[in-house]
Amino acid sequence: MRKLRNLSLLSKRCFSTSPQSFDTFCHPERSEGSFIQFLDPSARLRMTIRKVLLSISFLVLSLGMNVQAQHRHVHSDSTKRLDEVTVTAIAKRKIETDMKMAVSVDEFLASSDNISFIKRGAYAWEPLLNNMSTERSTLTIDGMHVFGACTDKMDPITSYVESNNLATIDITSGQEGSLHGATVAGSIDLRRKSTPFGMEKKWGGAYQTGFEFNNRQYFNLGNVSYSDDRFVADGSISFRKAGNYYDGKDREIDHSQYNKFNTSLGLAYKTSPLSSVRIDAIYDKAKDVGFPALPMDLWLSRAIITSASYKQLFEDGLLRVWDSKIYFNAVEHYMDDTTRPENLVHMDMPGWSTTYGLVSKVHLKKDDYSSEIQLNAYDNLSIAEMTMYPQDRSKKTMFAYSWPWVTTRFAGLSMNNAWDISERSRLNFGGSLGWNYNHSKYVEFNWIFYPGTPQEKNRVLPSLHTSYQLQINQFDFSVGTGYGYRAPSVSEGYGYYIYNSFDRYDYIGNPDLKNEISYEANASAGFKNKRMGIEAKANYFHIRHYIVGRILSLGSPMNYQSVGVKGYTSLDHAKLFNLALNANYDILQHLHWKGALTYARATDDKSGNLPFIRPLSYQTSLYFMHGQFGVRTAVNGDLAQRNYSPEYGEDQTPAYAVWNISADYTFSFKNYKMVLQAGAENLFNEHYSTYADWGNIPRMGRNIFTSLKFSF
Repeated sequence: MRKLRNLSLLSKRCFSTSPQSFDTFCHPERSEGSFIQFLDPSARLRMTIRKVLLSISFLVLSLGMNVQAQHRHVHSDSTKRLDEVTVTAIAKRKIETDMKMAVSVDEFLASSDNISFIKRGAYAWEPLLNNMSTERSTLTIDGMHVFGACTDKMDPITSYVESNNLATIDITSGQEGSLHGATVAGSIDLRRKSTPFGMEKKWGGAYQTGFEFNNRQYFNLGNVSYSDDRFVADGSISFRKAGNYYDGKDREIDHSQYNKFNTSLGLAYKTSPLSSVRIDAIYDKAKDVGFPALPMDLWLSRAIITSASYKQLFEDGLLRVWDSKIYFNAVEHYMDDTTRPENLVHMDMPGWSTTYGLVSKVHLKKDDYSSEIQLNAYDNLSIAEMTMYPQDRSKKTMFAYSWPWVTTRFAGLSMNNAWDISERSRLNFGGSLGWNYNHSKYVEFNWIFYPGTPQEKNRVLPSLHTSYQLQINQFDFSVGTGYGYRAPSVSEGYGYYIYNSFDRYDYIGNPDLKNEISYEANASAGFKNKRMGIEAKANYFHIRHYIVGRILSLGSPMNYQSVGVKGYTSLDHAKLFNLALNANYDILQHLHWKGALTYARATDDKSGNLPFIRPLSYQTSLYFMHGQFGVRTAVNGDLAQRNYSPEYGEDQTPAYAVWNISADYTFSFKNYKMVLQAGAENLFNEHYSTYADWGNIPRMGRNIFTSLKFSF
């Protein structure tokens, strides 16, 4: 049992002692007073990309030459190599759901019982971890921090990757997710595909295409990989295009279309039997994306995400792996309301986000003890502008910075430890210490509501967590606790007249907000035998200085649709409780059942309800599989949302239930495989919206989908 636990832990952390089979990659300033100089950000982005790619190329070449000189006489062990290849493969999870083979990243995340979404349309859903907004969680791509450039949260970082360039997604709850930075809810790490080196030359890849009838969406996803004993290449490309969708009453939902292109490339070179270097890049572009729940749409968003990494393995001793990475990413986002003739006043709202960073981690292992120590550092600049026009766009009426050139610098040291006390029990413990710095270039925007507030702010963000796991025969138990801080986000601290169409208030940031402080408890219990399994998980958060928006007595609305002005402030505390129950049962050899229940409750310091909290939700499914044929059917739904919050713009949403069905057939020939799938979502065309649908925008009605996947 101890060996099995160790292998699972090591494979999850991409650890390997094998010399050749390790996973090589675990993963504007504008002139003062010159407005015209920054009006072509795309040209500036292209120049920046060229400089970054050139710098990364020089870095990789220099690393390769240095490492080769240091490791010329290391010998490999072929027996270890084969063992570790098997372990690494176990850790991978396909980016698809039980019901649907061709899913977006959002649809895949939605299959997790501790992830829910705020939906403002059919594209770029905002992930909520443990029923908390993205400000309270850490979202990374291979440990790299990427920040959206939209004040209205139209571009969570999950929208800048595609399912065919990801290997898996690591979701960690609470303070156990502090490895990548300060958090309250936990962390979501999107891990890219990384083909291991092999003894022989090998090509692999897949192509997937499909069509969805409701919104006339078609997609093409392709990826290819090459590996030999010294070189690895991974590439992917994808394209999605969808029109407006139709709800359960067959009414067209205007402004729900989207158009997305994504491509990625990764190159790795083995500099010695125990070391390698790798460069990676992702380019993502979305155009003409509608958001029916918002008064604006997206004209264009682009992102370039790059990194260069070096990895060194050690066969003996306490230190087993050292993995370091430098990265750069730039995001630009242009909101547009020119397709909304009903708007009396038009607004241009572009935003830019630029981040440089470093991630360096080591893995330690000795007997029954293992540890992961990670250094995180990044520098981010967030800029957002707002220009208001009358119907005659030649007459500009107002200009302001909704993010007034806010610089955020963070540096933190984190540690996760695991100690196998016995064959049946394990103790996990760790913590982090972070420094967070903010600087607002145009602080006069903050002085309007908070006179004399400092231009700079330094914060110290500690974190601690521990958990104990016990296995007794077929039963598993765990109990844990955590304590941690988080700093206010850019919008919470420095936002200026950010319109929230949900409660129809303009929001003002407060640079003097206190850090949120989270006290957490969690527990789980499970049983499993050959035919069935059941697991219950629960967590509780008591969060001091919980940040919310409250009505300000001074100031008047800037948006003509706004009913007032709110400022971010801190409640004395808030309480959140999450519960999930999962079960599965093998009815027959080829017939399997799965079910899940989730529930959440959240209140403020006066026992008032907090917004966007999931009511009791359920899912039950059957899967029949025989030979190359499989069929699945599932029903999922929510009970009525009774604990809603009118103060934050919510109203009661009724109960609903949706039935889905799909079938697939697999064809195999030598080393080639083809899977054909067809199915229907919302089979009975239910008309509904949920607690998480911004402005009660109805969900998609009946949607028949088809997909064909070819892999080799």
